[in-house]
Amino acid sequence: MKVGVLALQGDFREHVRTLADAGATPLEVRTPADLAEVDGLVIPGGESTTIGKLAVSAGLVAPIRDRVHAGMPVLGTCAGMIVLAAEVLDGEPLLGLLDVSVRRNAYGPQVESFEADLRVRGIEHPVRGVFIRAPWVERIGPGVEVLAEHEGRPVVLEHEHVLVASFHPELVGETGLHAYWLEKV
Repeated sequence: MKVGVLALQGDFREHVRTLADAGATPLEVRTPADLAEVDGLVIPGGESTTIGKLAVSAGLVAPIRDRVHAGMPVLGTCAGMIVLAAEVLDGEPLLGLLDVSVRRNAYGPQVESFEADLRVRGIEHPVRGVFIRAPWVERIGPGVEVLAEHEGRPVVLEHEHVLVASFHPELVGETGLHAYWLEKV
């Protein structure tokens, strides 16, 4: 199985390494032709505005939307959650593929970054997450399931074949969330 990692900006290399550790064959996606070769797509953390601008200029927005609407599984972490959200309260949505409203950098500035072990429904062991200027979810649409919370706030959500996390598991070599997602690809 080939899975793609959107490789325009952010920590895509860490996702490539984590997917390989979880047993997948990752491919860096930079063009619509790259996207056509994969069975699933990870949208990494980074700068959501920059990822959005680069995705538009690469002609990837419509092809990603079309593939996800056709059933391609997608995983978004941190900025990837923002890119996938239907509503960004302090910005413009890009893909609008998950019916949630998010607020960017809501956990505070970079100096307030932290790590936490999270119980994620469907994953047997605690998942280590790194929160760096992480988004939080303000509204959850019908059908969107909360798989994990941190201090009462949803941090892992899923709807059909769209999975998002407001943190970075890939920065600490955590493969649980990726392995859970790969079961859907």
